[in-house]
Amino acid sequence: MTSDFLAHLLVVEDELKVATFIKKGLQTQSYSVEVAATGEEAKILLGKSHFDLIILDVNLPDTTGLELAEYIRNKPSQVPILMLTALDTIADKLLGFEAGADDYLAKPFDFMELLARIKVLLRRSTTVQEPGRILRVADLELDLHERVARRNGQTIELTAREYALLEYLMRNAGRVVSRVDIAEQVWDIGFETGTNVIDVYVSYLRAKIDKDSPSKLIHTLIGMGYVLKEK
Repeated sequence: MTSDFLAHLLVVEDELKVATFIKKGLQTQSYSVEVAATGEEAKILLGKSHFDLIILDVNLPDTTGLELAEYIRNKPSQVPILMLTALDTIADKLLGFEAGADDYLAKPFDFMELLARIKVLLRRSTTVQEPGRILRVADLELDLHERVARRNGQTIELTAREYALLEYLMRNAGRVVSRVDIAEQVWDIGFETGTNVIDVYVSYLRAKIDKDSPSKLIHTLIGMGYVLKEK
């Protein structure tokens, strides 16, 4: 798989100074970088090339970063998306995560923090796992090498966020994990009691994992959280 040094990155940013700053900085770190100033330019580049990571500004002249993230996630791609924005509330972050972002960085930002976040996302998506390394609970398996989920031998289509949530639940199989745990470990944010985004994603995952199986694996413990286990 691609290493950090050979990673091909797409920067979607309409502010020329910011885009140039990011591109030059990343090129000094041996990354291959292409820039798009609009959503339409980004779509054209995405149709022509494979990218290992996308740095995506929320505010674009012809669309929003949220809409573009949703467009990317509707394609058969698990490319990590790092979203940039001047808005930094929990609600704004949740909107970005719901649209398909994997991480969120508020403007103005320090380049070294941007670089550190890029390296973390690339390691998550491109670290070479030992072949055949699989997490299993009952007839559910998660192939960490291919990043594919299967139940009873049938492949389950997951978004990047659903995959991350399932991996966290399977790594903690049999243990109750709270909404706070999930917010911090999967969303990398503090948990806000007024939002139901975690419950919504657990519901999405349950529909894909448990819907057509007589044996349910994802269980809700009221007032405590969730647990993935075989009853």
